[in-house]
Amino acid sequence: MVKDSFLTSFLNEERKKIDIEEIKDREKYIQINKEITIEKKNFSYFYNNICFVDDEELVFLFNIDNFEKQKTILAEEEKRVNEIDLEDNGAESELDEFFSDYLSKESIFQNKDVLRIRYLPNTIPHRNTQIKQLASILAPALREEQPSNLFIYGKTGTGKTLCVQHVLSKLKKISLKRNLSLKIIYINCKLKKVADTEYRVIAQLAREIGEEVPMTGLPTDEVYNIFLKKLDIENQIVILVLDEVDRLVKKAGDEILYTLTRINAELKNSQVSIIGISNDVRFVEDLDPRVKSSLGEEELVFPPYNALEIKDILLERSKDAFKKGVVSTSVLAKCAAYAAREHGDARRALDLLRVSAELAERHGDAVIEEKHIDLAEEKIERNRIMEIIETQPKQSQMVLYSILLVIENKKEGSITETGEIFDKYKELCDQTGNRILTQRRISDLLSELGMLGLINTKLISKGRYGRTREVYISIPFDLIDRVKTSLYDLLFN
Repeated sequence: MVKDSFLTSFLNEERKKIDIEEIKDREKYIQINKEITIEKKNFSYFYNNICFVDDEELVFLFNIDNFEKQKTILAEEEKRVNEIDLEDNGAESELDEFFSDYLSKESIFQNKDVLRIRYLPNTIPHRNTQIKQLASILAPALREEQPSNLFIYGKTGTGKTLCVQHVLSKLKKISLKRNLSLKIIYINCKLKKVADTEYRVIAQLAREIGEEVPMTGLPTDEVYNIFLKKLDIENQIVILVLDEVDRLVKKAGDEILYTLTRINAELKNSQVSIIGISNDVRFVEDLDPRVKSSLGEEELVFPPYNALEIKDILLERSKDAFKKGVVSTSVLAKCAAYAAREHGDARRALDLLRVSAELAERHGDAVIEEKHIDLAEEKIERNRIMEIIETQPKQSQMVLYSILLVIENKKEGSITETGEIFDKYKELCDQTGNRILTQRRISDLLSELGMLGLINTKLISKGRYGRTREVYISIPFDLIDRVKTSLYDLLFN
């Protein structure tokens, strides 16, 4: 380290030698830039009029006034950097404190999974009749006989999938005890890259019975033969469940269903029974008559739950889901009322109760109150709108996107008419390479979007120019941009 006396005398001697007036080239001045980086590892520092770096390089600052200003900037910069470090450390300590505080609080949940869709309860209230019918149709499998094909339909949240899984799980347990060869395959046709083409469905079926095939690259007939060969390798009863089978037909056509319903004619050892589950009551009406007759050997309808039945379901689940005293019967009744309003959807009621409880916990509340139900309803409604839009057929998405674009380009108001929508729709079809439907069919799609609550329509007369429909968007304003982005990705990517 250089001592003070040495620095002072050294500086005085050098100043005598230098005539600052003779220095005209400003590049010879060493000036400190406005941005100064403090490197603690470099041991850089200023000592009065001298910049001393690693005890090796000594630089003179001839402009003393400028140096004083820069020294102030340096001090402020050092202070700012230290403040940033303190803020970062403070943020980390706040986060640590938050998590510690969260873990120190007692959860209001006992078992949150009880409120999720994947949970399989031991008892299913208000579905005894349907469970008995299911059991009687599938029971021949226990005698190693092929059960009849079964088609089940009903609205979302009416217990279709749950009851099927419940009966099949009991069936599987008994078959294991009796050493029977029973194979159950479950395919969710709603999932992308699983059931969006005939090839992928058959490839997934092959994987379910232990035969690995690539997702693409082979002819569909070859993949089918691989599946068939593996399936027929032993004597067994195979029950194939196609959940949301209507989605499969919309995406891949009903040829795959025709093939599967005729599969037993190509098997020597195995026997296959098909259970098709659909939310669309009218789905069967649009099927090829050959598929309809084969798939619909047996039919089972699941009616919607009423408010009292949903309340019983919530009461049963809440006993295992929450700790004692967390939820009241009035809160359960409100959940049930909300769900009953939506065609008796028990799944929605369970989601509503779970989200309400999560919001209560975030707010630091020890019990679920009715205000939490209201907040949860608003949150779920937004997610529901996005799910409805993203699962619509492509043509319906095109029509909705056309409406949004027409309204966006209007200078005033949020109303458009069917003619404007059809013109924009044709443009989109040209851009995306989709087939243009007739104006009458577009009118039908507008009616369907209205039934889903995405738009409102009003029939108006234009005198001798005929009649048209005014179209209003029903989607919440703060969701519009999110909907447009989602539709763009679905249609163009």
